[in-house]
Amino acid sequence: NTKLKTHLKSICLQYQLYLLLNSHFFCLLKNERGLIIFFLCAYVPKTAAGHCKWAEVLEDLEQIKTSKDIDVSLYTADTDEDTECQEPVIRCFFLETKVILQECLIKNCSKTQDVLNIWKNGNAGLEINKLNSTTSAKCKECEEYEEKNFTEFIQSFVKVIQKECKH
Repeated sequence: NTKLKTHLKSICLQYQLYLLLNSHFFCLLKNERGLIIFFLCAYVPKTAAGHCKWAEVLEDLEQIKTSKDIDVSLYTADTDEDTECQEPVIRCFFLETKVILQECLIKNCSKTQDVLNIWKNGNAGLEINKLNSTTSAKCKECEEYEEKNFTEFIQSFVKVIQKECKH
């Protein structure tokens, strides 16, 4: 009997606390500052992780960089291009990934799935930017860059993606 009374008191206390917090919360939302604080608190945790949209691409690049069965020459964009040329540079790297993919499909590479993932994630990541993408006249076309071997290409690709993730 005493246990039941204590349990009921606990429930009543929790309910009163719930009502108090609830009314206080809604009062907060009635003014502009309260709304701003609410939205900031709701939004910040999602962005605090700082997840780069290219994180999966970086992981897959790490997987394929040591591949011995990929032997191609690829147009390799400069890693120190101007900021305004960053998106076209990334686009070039993903376009060249298609060449690697074709090579892997012909040779049946051990890393074909990783290369396919890079290509898919690249397309998905760049699709969003395609609509508002305006390439500066001073940015080079992919074919204007020097052709380099697979290892050098991957090193440059990783550098460009890491730079993009820091922004």
